[in-house]
Amino acid sequence: MGLYLAVAVGGFRRYATYGVATAAGVFTNTVFGFIVSYTYIALWDERPGLGGYDQAQVLTFVWMSQSLLAAGALIGGGFQEEVQERVRTGDIAVDLYRPADLQLWWLASDLGRAAFQLLGRGVVPLLAGALVFELALPGDPLRWLLFLVSVLLALVVSFAVRYLLGLAAFWLMDGAGINMMATVVSIFFSGMLLPLTLFPGGFGELVRVLPWAAMLQVPMDVLLGKGAGAGGAVRALGFQAGWALVLLALGRLVQSAATRKVVVQGG
Repeated sequence: MGLYLAVAVGGFRRYATYGVATAAGVFTNTVFGFIVSYTYIALWDERPGLGGYDQAQVLTFVWMSQSLLAAGALIGGGFQEEVQERVRTGDIAVDLYRPADLQLWWLASDLGRAAFQLLGRGVVPLLAGALVFELALPGDPLRWLLFLVSVLLALVVSFAVRYLLGLAAFWLMDGAGINMMATVVSIFFSGMLLPLTLFPGGFGELVRVLPWAAMLQVPMDVLLGKGAGAGGAVRALGFQAGWALVLLALGRLVQSAATRKVVVQGG
C-alpha cells in the first residue's frame, strides 16, 4: 500500500510542476464556463425546469462540471497516451518487470494526477461561477460527503475506461484514432455537453445507464440531491461502484491477454 501511495504522491507532484499549463487550463475552464452558463440561461429562460433542473441547479451543473473536467480527463489527457507510447516503443516491458501490479500502479498515479487537477484547476472556476451567478450549492455536510465519494468513484470509472484504451495499443499500436473516438463519446455521454436528463425517451434511459454517466452526470445528481433523498444517493453510488468493478475486472482480463501477447512476441 505504501508503494502505491508513493506513486500517487508522485503523480500529484508531477502535474504540480506544470504551472503555466495549469493556469492556462484554469483560464480556459473559466471562460468556457461563462459561455455555457449564458447559453443555458437563455435556454432555461425559454424552458424553465428543463430536464428537471431549475436555473440555479443547471448553473451549478455547469460550474461543477468545469471543476471536474480535467480531473476526470473527460476531454482527453491522462495516462492512457503514455501507456500507448510505452507499448509502441516497447518500454512497457520494463513496467511489467516492476514488482508492482500494473493496473494498481497506473490507478495510483492517475488518482494523484486527478487530486492535483481538482485543486489546481477545479477551485478557481467554481469560485468564479459562484461570484457571478446564483448557484444551488448544498448546505448539508452529508450531501458534500456523498458527493466527494461519488467524485472518487467517478475518477475510478474514468481510469478504468482509459486503462482499456491504453491496453488497446497492444493490438492497435497507434492509439490516436481510438483516443479521438473515446473523447467524442465521453463528451456526449457523460453529461458534459448537456445533462443526460434532457435526452428523450428510450435513448435517454440508455445513456443514463452507460458507464460514462457515472463520470459526471451521477456526481452532479448526488450534489444536487436528485433522486429519493439519501436512498437515491446510495443507489447512485452503487451504480458507480458497479461500473467501476466491472470495468476494472475487464481491464484485468485485457491486461492478462496483453501480457501473454508480449510473452509470445518477445519469446
